[in-house]
Amino acid sequence: MPSQAKLRSDLRKLEQAGRKLKSAANDLDRQAKRSDRELRQLQSRLRSNATRSRPVVHYTPDQVRHLEPTSDALRQLHERKPDLRDVFLCHAWPDRNDSARELHDHLESFGASVWFSEKDVRLGEPLTRRIDQGLRDSKLGVVLVTPNMIQSLRNEGIADKELAALLRTNRVIPVLHGLSFDELNDESPLLASRAGLSTEENSLEEIAAMIADTIDRSEATPEDA
Repeated sequence: MPSQAKLRSDLRKLEQAGRKLKSAANDLDRQAKRSDRELRQLQSRLRSNATRSRPVVHYTPDQVRHLEPTSDALRQLHERKPDLRDVFLCHAWPDRNDSARELHDHLESFGASVWFSEKDVRLGEPLTRRIDQGLRDSKLGVVLVTPNMIQSLRNEGIADKELAALLRTNRVIPVLHGLSFDELNDESPLLASRAGLSTEENSLEEIAAMIADTIDRSEATPEDA
């Protein structure tokens, strides 16, 4: 039977090995985060080089009044965390291949980096965990409010949980598509109080341009202004 001294020696060796493994795991995690950040920066530069011209949009006084505070909030966050993804796109599952995909494609074509479940959640990955990461790693929440989204909120689906997290910030822009602000107010007064943008006034392409402009203003330096 091993002596107490031998057991203590073996225990110390195991503890040392455990500390080394933990340190190596932390190093790998830091390297993975650094690589992910560098990849996003490279993708952003590539998108910037390939960005197509944005349509000329004319803002209403209400749109200016509601977008300016969002831009200010994004500017403060950008100063602290410049490497975050630009947009987390919150949408109802049935809209993923239609209006949500269209809005996503317009945003990316205008140079915005977008977290979108259809491309950022791989097969077999835990959906809720990846959504948590997407929410954490994005500056702005864009909520595509459609009849499908209203139904998801009633059913307390995943979109409802995303929305609850976004509404705790002042960095959220609702985009109404296929319903009015009055109809939204009947279902979610809190979300409706954030006002936002609507396809009753602008196309999804124009709305994407407005959102991209808001992000650009938040990242502008005094020399750019």
